[in-house]
Amino acid sequence: MHTVVVGTGGVTASDVLAVARAGARVQLSDEAVAALAAARTIVDQLAAKPDPVYGVSTGFGALATRHISPELRAQLQRNIVRSHAAGMGPRVEREVVRALMFLRLKTLCSGHTGVRPEVARTMADVLNAGITPVVHEYGSLGCSGDLAPLSHCALTLLGEGDAEGPDGTVRPAGELLAEHGIAPVELREKEGLALLNGTDGMLGMLVMALADLDTLYTSADITAALSLEALLGTDKVLAPELHAIRPHPGQAAAAANMLAVLAGSELTGHHQDDAPRVQDAYSVRCAPQVAGAGRDTLAHARLVAERELASAVDNPVVLPDGRVESNGNFHGAPVAYVLDFLAIAAADLASIAERRTDRLLDKNRSHGLPPFLADDPGVDSGLMIAQYTQAALVSEMKRLAVPASADSIPSSAMQEDHVSMGWSAARKLRTAVDNLSRVIAVELYAATRAVELREGPAPSPASRAVVEAVRKAGVRGPGPDRFLSPDLAAADAFVREGRLVAAAETVTGPLR
Repeated sequence: MHTVVVGTGGVTASDVLAVARAGARVQLSDEAVAALAAARTIVDQLAAKPDPVYGVSTGFGALATRHISPELRAQLQRNIVRSHAAGMGPRVEREVVRALMFLRLKTLCSGHTGVRPEVARTMADVLNAGITPVVHEYGSLGCSGDLAPLSHCALTLLGEGDAEGPDGTVRPAGELLAEHGIAPVELREKEGLALLNGTDGMLGMLVMALADLDTLYTSADITAALSLEALLGTDKVLAPELHAIRPHPGQAAAAANMLAVLAGSELTGHHQDDAPRVQDAYSVRCAPQVAGAGRDTLAHARLVAERELASAVDNPVVLPDGRVESNGNFHGAPVAYVLDFLAIAAADLASIAERRTDRLLDKNRSHGLPPFLADDPGVDSGLMIAQYTQAALVSEMKRLAVPASADSIPSSAMQEDHVSMGWSAARKLRTAVDNLSRVIAVELYAATRAVELREGPAPSPASRAVVEAVRKAGVRGPGPDRFLSPDLAAADAFVREGRLVAAAETVTGPLR
């Protein structure tokens, strides 16, 4: 099994995906262990002094004014974990929790948190054992970190609370640790706080959303090309010289993808035939501009994610010169904003895909296709209600595009009086990404059926490859009405798993 080595310099998006989704093992580098030990020495020295130091010998948040005597400090660190593990609602997905823990481990290994090496090793051991703490949907405001979610993870390190074992069964965490020979952690000064104070949950969900959206944006370029072809549209609007005079990189990439899929098509260029059209509708003609703007938003979000992956987010932090300083780096605004931006872009991409689907089904705008792509219109309803489903998904995505990061509810007796709501932004983006896959799947279902219903001129080789692959995947073609849900589910899996992109690339080569 692949092993990810965590050092002091951060991790990559590929590392996060390997641990969160592929179950990769985690190993601490010698450099990280040395940095952990060096920072801990500084914390121990400060703990021995009479002067109060935030997080080391004081309370937290609005209670930071109290100096905590040495005999109560271990209890203080246990108490912060227990009291902050206050999440409610449904369980969060396993991949999200693994990403959350791995990214917290990344910050511990930076040498800026002051925890002992054994704390980091225990977190790595829990990940490697396939033990997943039970984390709940609600509890994070995205400031002072994802406090409740990280607290539930820290609780597992203490051998308390519930966790899911490698077999998928939820059991007491203490039992799972014992079965895997992992000793519970006995927390010391600052360690409880260091386990809780990061933007790791929202960052993990951002990294996974970026990976999923990479596939979905390319998939949307392919379905847009199929729809253009099925509607007998023109590919002249995709010419590179047209996009060069408005030099947005994402737009050029989307247009190039569509042009590659349409290469060799006999269906394009008929817009001046029986029912002359000066131009195709916006949903067809402007597909590269809309998808391209989303791609550029992805690029910005990826830059933010890369910076966060290289960051040490904690409060207070241990600096190389020996100072332990309070800061505001735990505020989730940088991540929260791009999570919201991505939800907006995803909703608009879904919206334009739905408009193309509707056009394919409307006999007054489809240029010769049967109403609703039905076998016997009137007796058969065809894909009428598939478009209803797609419209419902798009409507929800528009609601999910309302920014979470524009909201703030003060907490901690007004000490934490402005929060990012980044966790909420991440949670709604995950739903938006799921819905986007379904929306693209419905367009794929309609467009492939429409291409097959066109008689005479042949579709492009790439389109033929897509149609053949999607039929082999269990998505049935034209014919009398039947139970549609299984076909739509198969189309969704085909898109979500990257098989649509792979099918097109057998002809086009790598798409952008």
